[in-house]
Amino acid sequence: MSVEIGKKVPNVKLPATGDKEIALRDLRGRNVVLYFYPKDSTPGCTREGQDFNANLAKFKRQNTVVLGVSRDSLKSHENFKAKQGFKFDLLSDADEEVSKLFDVIKLKNMYGRKVRGIERSTFLIDEEGRLVREWRKVKVDGHVDEVLEAVKALNREKRAKEKAGG
Repeated sequence: MSVEIGKKVPNVKLPATGDKEIALRDLRGRNVVLYFYPKDSTPGCTREGQDFNANLAKFKRQNTVVLGVSRDSLKSHENFKAKQGFKFDLLSDADEEVSKLFDVIKLKNMYGRKVRGIERSTFLIDEEGRLVREWRKVKVDGHVDEVLEAVKALNREKRAKEKAGG
């Protein structure tokens, strides 16, 4: 089973930083940006997290929660979050259950060998829990701005529908 654009995302629950467990169901009523990244404290993943963190207030104003997901342990996540000063939670998908659901585990080439890892990907889930956008094979530069624009467009659409009575 995997997620599809326009369909509700199954209620997944993962351990998160701050000694929490976060379930998608508990975030209904808000948009959710779920971004999958390969590894804590690596250059690209650090930059991506910093970009989301720098724009967090803009996402919050758009009624949107940002969550980072990787296969790293909670201890690794806590260290990464503290060192970078991230103000959003990181979720640990050590058993790859959620990564498989979103189909982000891929064979990658690392220094000439094939390794399984997370392909940098971002998913936008609307207030009702439906997947509305996905970005795969993400390049860090400019990505967060693109996601923020998509969130704003989603909210404009929602307001237009409400105004039209639908």
